[in-house]
Amino acid sequence: MAVHLLERGSRIRSRREQGGLVATLRHVDVVLVASTLVLTLVGLVMVYSATRGIYPADPTYFLKRQIVYAALGVVVMAVCMFVDYRRLEEWGYVVYGLVVASLLAVLAVGRHVSAGTGVASADSAQRWIGFGPLHLQPSEFGVLAVVVATAVYVDRHGGQLGPKQLAALFGLALVPMLLVYKQPDLGTTIVTVVVFYVLLVFAGVRGRYLVGIAALGVAAVAAILGLHLLHGYQLQRLESFLHPNQDLGSSGYELIQAKTAIGAGGLRGAGLFNGQVTNLGFVPVQYADFIFSAIGEQLGFVGSAAVLGLFAVMVLRIFRATQKARDTVGRLLCAGCLAFVVFSVFQNVGMNVGIMPITGIPLPFISYGGSALLAFFAAVGLVANVEIRRHLMR
Repeated sequence: MAVHLLERGSRIRSRREQGGLVATLRHVDVVLVASTLVLTLVGLVMVYSATRGIYPADPTYFLKRQIVYAALGVVVMAVCMFVDYRRLEEWGYVVYGLVVASLLAVLAVGRHVSAGTGVASADSAQRWIGFGPLHLQPSEFGVLAVVVATAVYVDRHGGQLGPKQLAALFGLALVPMLLVYKQPDLGTTIVTVVVFYVLLVFAGVRGRYLVGIAALGVAAVAAILGLHLLHGYQLQRLESFLHPNQDLGSSGYELIQAKTAIGAGGLRGAGLFNGQVTNLGFVPVQYADFIFSAIGEQLGFVGSAAVLGLFAVMVLRIFRATQKARDTVGRLLCAGCLAFVVFSVFQNVGMNVGIMPITGIPLPFISYGGSALLAFFAAVGLVANVEIRRHLMR
């Protein structure tokens, strides 16, 4: 009798679990996930097109590495999608602490590796931790750590954000920001600043506080420039943005070549795997920071617009999830991921066409680089998670 009851209970639990899984899968935002996967496939093709001539003995060297990271990214997205995000109320600070610890580890034992190449270099930034042939850049996850910590903190304080609470939030955000800036990684620091400010807006911080914070930000930028706290190459990039034709040997050269490649694509482009600027490697690190120039030259205005259209679909789905989230944590997670994706796309495309300074920010899901790819997959997974729980909490 007891055995019969145990077996019956086991069957009931099994049916409940299957029902829960089916219900979860039924509420996955297919449009969001599909646009993510299509952009990733576009990225794999463009990475191959921009790198197949770098190592003639192994034209697929960069492609194979990116495929590995893409596969890992899908796993990360699935985990972030199906593990209930409300557990972050308990584990959010732990996640934040692990990311901060990894950033400290970078400064202590991190490797100097040239961006996008995986090759050690004495004059490159100290941003990577090596795992055999692969390298991870924890600063990419610093943005998400700030998003998670902010969401949990605001939720625990019931949205009541006075001067004391804002000071605590600034402390949470400044720790990873300063560690990332120290590497140095100015681009990711700027992304984190923008994302954090957007989180404050969605958290309902009063307007006068937001204006004051913006004023402090402007004053901080002026102080940084006035005290010459930027590295030489960072100042050079800023000057090349303001006067691109006066710096034809370095950052100005990168910008001019990128704009030349995009202009050469015209309306329909030179065709996939074609394009003189791309094939001859005139644009430095075209497979990472300047991959949009490869898209522009090979696929033209039509192809570039299609890629940006895919990003628009993704952004609209994330914005929709932000509006419909049923709790503070979910709303702020979506808002942070929205700002993360939108500003990264705007900055990367902007620096390729000359309307934004060069900062080394990757184009989400397109640029070569494993850490950024994993971080953006995690962001999409969190948004999809919030959307799933919105339906299941009815």
